[in-house]
Amino acid sequence: MRKVLTVVAVAALLVACGNESTTGGQPSMTPSTSSSSGPASPGGGPAELAKADLVKRLGVDAAVVKVVSSDEVTWPDGSLGCPEPGMRYTQMLVQGNRTILEVDGKQYAYHSSAYRAPFLCEHPTPTAR
Repeated sequence: MRKVLTVVAVAALLVACGNESTTGGQPSMTPSTSSSSGPASPGGGPAELAKADLVKRLGVDAAVVKVVSSDEVTWPDGSLGCPEPGMRYTQMLVQGNRTILEVDGKQYAYHSSAYRAPFLCEHPTPTAR
């Protein structure tokens, strides 16, 4: 009986891991007209949180930080479009947000999910537009 349960458990895991994104590994985007709030964003939407972080990081006035875009996306995995070498990530679709900010002509990408606050992604993976 134990072997049967083990085989069923392994089969279920393989089926769950075998699902692939239909977006070819790229996040799918849904434009957002309202800020979303969830566990990771108690102090405002993703764009507001990203802007506050960049103001603090660069030591600039909030008025010079322009929000270029803030889009809901479905990340292809747990790296949220910002994988780090040597790290392993959950291989499942993750709902989140990509916010692009601009200061003095330089753009900054912030990525987030429902369970991770916006963070500066210095080397984002290429995405389909």
